[in-house]
Amino acid sequence: MGYLKSAYLLKLGKDWGFLMFERKIYSKLLKWKKESKGRTALLIEGARRVGKSTIVKKFAEREYTSYIMIDFAFASSAIQNLFKDLSDLNYFFLQLQLQYGVNLVARESLIVFDEVQFNPLARQSIKLLVADGRYDFIETGSLISIRKNVKDILIPSEERKLQMYPMDFEEFLWATGDTQTPKLLQRMFDERISIGDEQNRNMMRKFRLYMLVGGMPQAIKAYIESNNLETVDQIKRDIINLYEDDFYKMDSKGKISALYDAVPSELNKHSSSFQISSILPNDRKDSVSEEISELNSSKTVMTSYNVSDPNIGLSNMFNKDKFRLYLADTGLLVTLIFKDKDFTDNIIYTKLLNDKLPVSLGIIYENAVAQILTSNGKKLYYHTYYDKKQKKTYEVDFLIAKEDEISPIEVKASGYKTHKSLDMFSKKYSGRIRERIVIYTKDLKIQGDTIYLPVYLTMFL
Repeated sequence: MGYLKSAYLLKLGKDWGFLMFERKIYSKLLKWKKESKGRTALLIEGARRVGKSTIVKKFAEREYTSYIMIDFAFASSAIQNLFKDLSDLNYFFLQLQLQYGVNLVARESLIVFDEVQFNPLARQSIKLLVADGRYDFIETGSLISIRKNVKDILIPSEERKLQMYPMDFEEFLWATGDTQTPKLLQRMFDERISIGDEQNRNMMRKFRLYMLVGGMPQAIKAYIESNNLETVDQIKRDIINLYEDDFYKMDSKGKISALYDAVPSELNKHSSSFQISSILPNDRKDSVSEEISELNSSKTVMTSYNVSDPNIGLSNMFNKDKFRLYLADTGLLVTLIFKDKDFTDNIIYTKLLNDKLPVSLGIIYENAVAQILTSNGKKLYYHTYYDKKQKKTYEVDFLIAKEDEISPIEVKASGYKTHKSLDMFSKKYSGRIRERIVIYTKDLKIQGDTIYLPVYLTMFL
């Protein structure tokens, strides 16, 4: 979508009393509609509050003659029960039209199963409904794949899955009315242009603000409307509380919640792997494998796996028992770090906004890089290795593969002139390396065989 559509959506949202942000996923919805022609349903999966329902509703309103949106979190028992018997689809569709007061038009109407995890039978029905061919179908949901939501149903092969993430830095800039900066940043990356210290400081201020606010649409809306970070922080606390309520519904013993809350402290330890025993003293990874799986299924975290032999086939080389967890939204990480303190006691906002972040909070930049790579469709991998001569463990924060080579990435919030782990890795695996990348807070520069990339350009990797 171009600038005109973005401006139109923003204006339309304001006219209707809310902010409608441009989201990149919209173009993927259009692509699915054009290519599928009703032969597949689209399942949009993501954490709660990332904006799934909002973007699908806008898509339905703008791209179809009519639509029905069934929110299974609140749908009546009459609607819920329709999915128990689909032997007569004419009756089924007639009932939907009567209940919602909507006239469905063959091949011109969309039916949305919102929060479909609350009615697994509705998800199973997709096979039959897509085969019928009259209408298009989109499902949205979170906690889609946890055991209780899939154990008694046949997962339809007609589903095409699409992941939705919090708003990225480019979408954040669009939301704040800045449509030109992303174009300039793309040129800066493509042509390897340095912009100078002053312009870099300006860009870093924007990126630090993005890290503080985060990518949850509610938080961005609160920032735009109030220009008050305390208001934004309260919105983020509400989202974290919502997640924790979900975790306790999944696991009344509180193990999932404890694992989620421990993400900042575990990142700060810089351990070679997430230490279950330090969080749950009576457990080990194998005893909480289901809880870890369900935490991953919630899409509230991102998992980075250790690769023992870094090579082009990273997905075949990782150790599933050795991993790190990041929060799916860096803004939520900022709030979670000081969850037990009042906002007025939370120095992190002032420190980060003014570029005076303590070294111990460099994990915020690392989490931001993880979030950007994930939203770009890249799986997260890292590498640790022990040097017997040095008697020291080195680690590379992230690895990305392209063609037949890999690029090691080291993230630096400070002290960017030294990158011993990257140097040692490059020496050990010299024949496999495409590009050495240091992601940091200064201007773009190339020095020898290393590219120093300001963190706001990570989105172009």
